[in-house]
Amino acid sequence: MESNHTAPVREHHVHQRHFDRLVMLSDGVFAIAMTLSAVELKPEGPAAGHSLAELWATPLLIYFVSFFIVGGVWIRHRRVLASLRRVDMPAALLTLALLSLVSLMPVVVRVMLTDADGASEHGMLIYSVALAANYLCLSASWGYAAFVGHLAPDVPRATAWSWLLQDLFVAVLFGAVALFSLHLKLAALLLTLCGIGLRYLSWVKARTVVGADSPS
Repeated sequence: MESNHTAPVREHHVHQRHFDRLVMLSDGVFAIAMTLSAVELKPEGPAAGHSLAELWATPLLIYFVSFFIVGGVWIRHRRVLASLRRVDMPAALLTLALLSLVSLMPVVVRVMLTDADGASEHGMLIYSVALAANYLCLSASWGYAAFVGHLAPDVPRATAWSWLLQDLFVAVLFGAVALFSLHLKLAALLLTLCGIGLRYLSWVKARTVVGADSPS
């Protein structure tokens, strides 16, 4: 005779279910955002003095660059999720914040495409600020997971720092582009130099891990 008693849900099963749902949500948002960016490409007939290839060159360039930049965010976010042992509420909220920014990328691409037609003066500013925000949120997510929540104890500390500095490097570079679009060239140059410094520190941290793993 079967018992109506059911086995209790163990804590690690609960964490695994939370993690699986977060991964599915993340992949879905990234897939939709990257696909909708292509919808913004509107085929139009060639204008006077311009061939169809000339009219499509800039929109296609914007689309492919955006696709691979957002793809880069997905790759780095996938690395973060793959390194976690569990997910807590702050990590979930930071992931939702990142996904909210990723969801805006089709709108940002639309602004850039409009700017390519000369209708907007601030397309590059909005574009660079949006991408900087994506990478800053990605940095915050990994920084919390690695150093505050201790959700990725299997990642060496030097490697965790290297990954964090890499994300900050990209965010700072897009911040420099935003400043340049505002004609703040000196500030953009200084921020670029800061970004190069972050990338160098990231390389140093990565070399530290390689040196520690190499046989003596």
